[in-house]
Amino acid sequence: MNKLKNASRWLLAMALLAASGSGLAAQDLPGSAMAQQSLRPYWHVFIAYAIAIGLVLAWVVSIGKRLKDVQERLGQ
Repeated sequence: MNKLKNASRWLLAMALLAASGSGLAAQDLPGSAMAQQSLRPYWHVFIAYAIAIGLVLAWVVSIGKRLKDVQERLGQ
């Protein structure tokens, strides 16, 4: 019974949080203002993220190659 009370309290708290946060997600912009917005001023941010993601992927591949070399040396 105690678990049921705790679960119902948890669900009620989550429902209240979801209901109170729903107003924060919506912006009060008219439809025409939304249509005029563009992401063009942020092209440098997208390029920076692409470079960062590329560097992280290259680093992961480098780690994988070095790990493979170590495993081959230990296996012999």
